[in-house]
Amino acid sequence: MRGQLDGHRVAVLAADGVEQDELVESRRAVEAAGGTTELLSIAPGEVQAYRSDIVTADRFPVDLLVGRADLDSYDGLILPGGTLCPDRLRTDDHAVAFVRHAMHIGKPVAAIGHAPWTLVEAGVVTGRTLTAWPSLRTDIVNAGGFFVNEKVVVDRNLVTSRSPIDLPSFCAALVGKFTQHPEVIGRF
Repeated sequence: MRGQLDGHRVAVLAADGVEQDELVESRRAVEAAGGTTELLSIAPGEVQAYRSDIVTADRFPVDLLVGRADLDSYDGLILPGGTLCPDRLRTDDHAVAFVRHAMHIGKPVAAIGHAPWTLVEAGVVTGRTLTAWPSLRTDIVNAGGFFVNEKVVVDRNLVTSRSPIDLPSFCAALVGKFTQHPEVIGRF
């Protein structure tokens, strides 16, 4: 994967309660492919990560508040999950607007676990096929999306996965999507 993302800058949008492995492994995949990541959040300071929503993990420094971020300066957006993180993001107007704008302009977006809650809140899943943590199925369907239970789904500019167990497939798909621009639908 080395060099595929040379010169690419990817935003990672997270808040307290983010699932540590989903945050760390997706960033690692981008950086291993030569890209850089910047952690955006809704509050300054640090983001507190967890494992399985209950085990306190590491803290990560916030690079920039999402309300001050310029989407045009990024080549893609990663939304890691964890139950608490997307629940916090979907109640923040700046975070929702950032995600909505990324989807509307066709910026590559990768969301895993509970992160599609933010996509639902942004009103961007209508007519899309995606996967997520199984408990989001009803939310996605009620928002007009098509839910499938697969490791990873690519629908145009959107890459989605279910959980940390799917991280190898998710990371490979997001690096692949961030390097290409054609809008394709595929499943891995």
